[in-house]
Amino acid sequence: MFTYTRFEKARIIGARALQIAMGAPVLIDVPEGITPLEAAMLEFEKGVIPITVIRPS
Repeated sequence: MFTYTRFEKARIIGARALQIAMGAPVLIDVPEGITPLEAAMLEFEKGVIPITVIRPS
């Protein structure tokens, strides 16, 4: 698995949580009543978030 910095991780999870809060479908099965942030964190742990990090070379 690719290693992300803490800043990249925060940006990815935050962006995905915003997408979920705005109505994007959740990509994994989550318990009822879970917050968008918690759902995004679960997706990140499973490695299913479709966001790419491009680092300058």
